[in-house]
Amino acid sequence: MAGPQCCENPPALSSSSGHGSILELGGLKTYVSGSSNSKHAILLISDVYGYEAPNLRKLADKVAAGGYYVVVPDFLYGDPYNPENKEKPIQVWIQSHGTDKGFEDAKQVIAALKDKGISPIGAAGFCWGGKVVVELAKSDNIQSAVLLHPSFVSVDDIKEVKAPIAILGAEIDQLSPPELVKQFEEILSSKPEVDRFVKIYPGVSHGWTVRYNVEDKKAVQSAEEAHQDMLDWFTKHVK
Repeated sequence: MAGPQCCENPPALSSSSGHGSILELGGLKTYVSGSSNSKHAILLISDVYGYEAPNLRKLADKVAAGGYYVVVPDFLYGDPYNPENKEKPIQVWIQSHGTDKGFEDAKQVIAALKDKGISPIGAAGFCWGGKVVVELAKSDNIQSAVLLHPSFVSVDDIKEVKAPIAILGAEIDQLSPPELVKQFEEILSSKPEVDRFVKIYPGVSHGWTVRYNVEDKKAVQSAEEAHQDMLDWFTKHVK
């Protein structure tokens, strides 16, 4: 299921990007932004390019400006997918970076946040991270979930979701095509106890919320629309 679209528009990774800092949380190196005095946290789970992607960190800073303590852990252990590495194509890379391990690690990060007295907690996942977040949303780990152009998420996953969930899909997406996102919406509409928000953004491709070209005004605008929808969802449910 990890196809070429999963890896398009790779970011130029930078360990120094963003206004936040790096610390250890739940055993993982983590980019953190916002005040640790905040009692509300947002966990952002990256795509296959990991937590050093500048657009992702910029988004973390934007969410932190809303009053949240934002954490972006390195779930890939310093080994993000590298399209230049021909010896480790995505199908090989994914074998040693399973979303099941990401889920177990995310639970440790959430436990560490709760140990600091920080709760409630929302989580947003991009592509690879979307699968991790949907697993969190099946349990009582988080109070709110957002999936942005998720990968690997199935109809069966959505059937088990307990947390309020927003699903932000792209019109042009081989991994979560609009037909599948509409199926997700149908399932959620049969679960009145789970608040939901489902939207398909026209004219954008998989990865558009974090792998956009900052010089492309239209691409930035489309990404920012999704960012605002994500923020609105957290404002509603992480309080």
